[in-house]
Amino acid sequence: MASHEDELDYAGGGLKQETNWWGAFVIGLAGTILVTGIAPVMVTTLGAASIPVIIVITITGYLLCLLLAELSAMMPERTGGSPSYAYPAYKERWPRAAKHINGVTAWAYWLGWFPVAPLNMILASFYLADRFHLNTSSGFTPIHTFIAWWTIAISIIGILLFFIPAYLGIRFGTMFATVLALLSMIPLTFIAIAWIFHPSVAHWGQLSGFHQLDGSSFFSGLGGHGWLTVYIAYSFLLTWNVIAMEAAACYIGETKNPDKDAKVAMNLEGAYGLFIYTLIPIAFVVVLGAKALSNSALVDPKSIFVTFSGKVFSTGGNVLNWLIALMLIVALALSALNAIMGCARSLHQMSVDGQFPRWFQKINKHGVPDRAMFFNVLCSLVVVFAGGAVEIYSFSNVGYTFSFLPVLVGYYLLRKYKPNARRPFRLPEFMKYVALGMAVLYAVIWLYGGIYYSKIGNTLVYYLAGWGVLVAYLPLYWYRVKVEDKRHAETPTPAIPAPGS
Repeated sequence: MASHEDELDYAGGGLKQETNWWGAFVIGLAGTILVTGIAPVMVTTLGAASIPVIIVITITGYLLCLLLAELSAMMPERTGGSPSYAYPAYKERWPRAAKHINGVTAWAYWLGWFPVAPLNMILASFYLADRFHLNTSSGFTPIHTFIAWWTIAISIIGILLFFIPAYLGIRFGTMFATVLALLSMIPLTFIAIAWIFHPSVAHWGQLSGFHQLDGSSFFSGLGGHGWLTVYIAYSFLLTWNVIAMEAAACYIGETKNPDKDAKVAMNLEGAYGLFIYTLIPIAFVVVLGAKALSNSALVDPKSIFVTFSGKVFSTGGNVLNWLIALMLIVALALSALNAIMGCARSLHQMSVDGQFPRWFQKINKHGVPDRAMFFNVLCSLVVVFAGGAVEIYSFSNVGYTFSFLPVLVGYYLLRKYKPNARRPFRLPEFMKYVALGMAVLYAVIWLYGGIYYSKIGNTLVYYLAGWGVLVAYLPLYWYRVKVEDKRHAETPTPAIPAPGS
């Protein structure tokens, strides 16, 4: 006799299903591209000691993609990716708590993703300013962080321009993202593996013992802090970047065949992310070496790709600098596009579920949540004035890593209490315990690592600002349920005239 199928109670996002696994994968590459920001920071700070830490956190990112592949195929009508899968896991057993878990998770995810657009435009402006020899020494200092006028102008223009393909729908967005992905990921992949075929530039001894830049052991502290505290603190930066390969899940609800597309897109995203996030930092360490990485005069994190490519290809000059700069700018552009598109779907789904103002429910004629994306653009323009990567990391990751805790626990709950639910893609049973283990790891990184990184990186103001934004969920929720829902309930339904009247 066939076993009874457990039902899941959830609302769909109502977006058009106009893409496939490729669309989800290629737009989701925006998360993988964040390697361009974190790999230079890690290797120029910790040297070879950063490699084991990067590998461990990246493996959890791949596992997260697998878990989301199962969840997204189970709930194909949901939109907004990772945070939208928590609600059905808690709704039946703890309905009152579930709505707040849903709202806080989606809001935290939004806080994690929307700052990617201003951050990447700031980084892109550095490359453009360098290539065009713009004056970056004149600007002003909002909240004690230097930012040049050119950075502001380029960032604002870029963010506004990327709203256009985002507004025109998932099909147009996929075509636009495909062009950006091909122009950035092909050369980035080539850079990641080219050094392997030039053994004369590879010095594998640089990895021996995974020493820090000053030659001290992997288990040495840094700046007066114990080794474990240092690695957990820098894992706070890593999780913001490395596990962002999960972004592909935001678009599974808009694929034509989510049963198949979820498995293909998320597996491919995770595998490629594991490849690029481990190989790029290893390449930097092996080719450039600890001595160069520890000398900012020889290796600047902002220009490390140019320095690295010059070593590998035994050439330099203006042409190489331009090619590398253009590749990085295009890569950053793709990531900014996803930051506008992806978490807007999370806000839209949260509004449909009842925890966010109704204004965000609107879908335009192209089948996308245009108001939610416009909200992302406005907030991004404000964050531009933060001015720097580590400041935005600290601010944003207050939400991002936290947003996965309810989802990972939710995966365990669904496996335990809904064992017979429809699962077109099903992982082995032991993965529910893996999900719980990842939730514990991310909780330690998020809270302990976040506090200590804000001290090590002198970003406490931005860390606290992130908490302020996270708490802002409460008045927005209150407005929805106490004002909008009450007003909606009191609005009389128009009478239907009797036939023939």
